[in-house]
Amino acid sequence: MIDHSGISVAHIGKAIAFYDQALTALGFSMLAEVPKEYTDGKRVVGYGAQRPQFWLSEGETQKPPVHFAFSASNRAAVDAFYEAALKAGGSDNGAPGPRPHYHENYYGAFVLDPEGNNIEAVCHKAETE
Repeated sequence: MIDHSGISVAHIGKAIAFYDQALTALGFSMLAEVPKEYTDGKRVVGYGAQRPQFWLSEGETQKPPVHFAFSASNRAAVDAFYEAALKAGGSDNGAPGPRPHYHENYYGAFVLDPEGNNIEAVCHKAETE
């Protein structure tokens, strides 16, 4: 349903460093940077696998903070995201594990990015898949 989305960040360099590490664990990377002549001189970068789907825009810190859940191909990728995000300056907001209150195969991890947004990696597959 949603084609792409993004957030505004006050500290674009810090945000890029965080998302470069955290999203690499899920197979995503920075794929685009919009030329500054189209962005009033501010940095705008896009992350994804095939095309940019998550954008960071230099500006004011997102208020209120938002929640984004990124798809993980398996549970090990959720674990890798969590570890990478913490090493990149994120804060724990829910260690990797099952969340059966969402559904029986929900496995996720939650981290607050450097600006307080709730960033999640989630796998919807059974443990044996």
